[in-house]
Amino acid sequence: MNITITPNLLSGSITPPPSKSQAHRLLIAAALSPGVSVLSNVALSQDIEATIRCLEALGASFRWEGATLAVTGLAGRPSAGGRLPELDCGESGSTLRFLIPIALALRGGGRFTGHGRLMERPQGPYFDLFREKGIAFAQQDGVLTVGGTLTPGVYALPGNVSSQFVTGLLYALPLLSGTSEIRLTTALESRGYVDMTLEVLRGFGVAVEEHDGSFLVPGGGVFRAHDQAVEADWSNAAFWYAAALLDSDVNIQGLEPHSTQGDAAIAGYYWTLARPAEAEIDVSGCPDLVPPLAVMAALRGDGMVTRLVNAARLRIKESDRLATVTEVLNALGAAVEEHPDYLVIRGRDILPGGVTVSGHNDHRIAMMAAIAATGCEAPVTITGAECVKKSYPNFWEDYEALGGSIVRTECEEAAPCDI
Repeated sequence: MNITITPNLLSGSITPPPSKSQAHRLLIAAALSPGVSVLSNVALSQDIEATIRCLEALGASFRWEGATLAVTGLAGRPSAGGRLPELDCGESGSTLRFLIPIALALRGGGRFTGHGRLMERPQGPYFDLFREKGIAFAQQDGVLTVGGTLTPGVYALPGNVSSQFVTGLLYALPLLSGTSEIRLTTALESRGYVDMTLEVLRGFGVAVEEHDGSFLVPGGGVFRAHDQAVEADWSNAAFWYAAALLDSDVNIQGLEPHSTQGDAAIAGYYWTLARPAEAEIDVSGCPDLVPPLAVMAALRGDGMVTRLVNAARLRIKESDRLATVTEVLNALGAAVEEHPDYLVIRGRDILPGGVTVSGHNDHRIAMMAAIAATGCEAPVTITGAECVKKSYPNFWEDYEALGGSIVRTECEEAAPCDI
């Protein structure tokens, strides 16, 4: 699907969708607990569908009632014998990295597949651990197969590659018979995401102790059933913050101000970029904020310079986001310079627009382009706009509800539509 936007400012109240990051974590904890946990305010994005599909393959079951999901868990008991489960992770990096060690603990491994760029994402920290622990793994033709026995002990890994590796182990190690230690060999980046994991684990009865860069994780299958509502999502709210900075009259509702979601940092960064001064933002702890921050920087005022630094991990997302942010915003008339691990953006008052840009099969790039269009002079067409379904299935409906003027074009086989 292609979307053509006729530029105008947005206006009205908006409640962001439920947090995808928190929902992943709640679903997994519920699936590892005995009995039934009831999770409310769950949105079925493509990434959440992937996590549910994989947890079903591991033996959990789910029953929907509107936006409420009753999860019948596995009680954290490993299943011996049988074929390795087939786990289709879609395009969800969280699903893949969270469930690799969980599948080892529960089923002795699994066969993992994915779509898009997912299976290209590096798994080095796990592979290094697997070599040390004698766990077999092989990656060929887009399939990652792991097999072996996860045992209690010390798991040393870097904290500056992705916090998803830490989260995966925090879920898997309580399923083992004894206490384990996660020992970080470098400083932990994206700390907020680990805090969110620890908060969810506490709610489900898992008390992890933290000491000087290490996490002591109790064993013995200590999960317990727990009911909880999913918070509204700060990551997607960031795009409405961007619209507000670009002079749209948007009232963002329903967010938890004391959330452990790392992307809640957007509230402070909004005021940083609202001030008429040069700005530098370290995005190592919130890399998903770069697309909305970039569009804010591109239209924050003529000559205002913004640097988004420590952003190298964006190159291994759904797209190479340092490249695609630069390509899309510059096509619209912005002034963005791409560097190996940072962006330099020189602000403008308005962008010419009048072009077609690719969504790059990346939900955050498509949403960035849509917000940028509110600051353009001429219409903007975004190809492959359906990619927002990965995290925000109703984005285009919400955009229209705020007064956005869009025309949808369904793509024929020969049409210029991303897939």
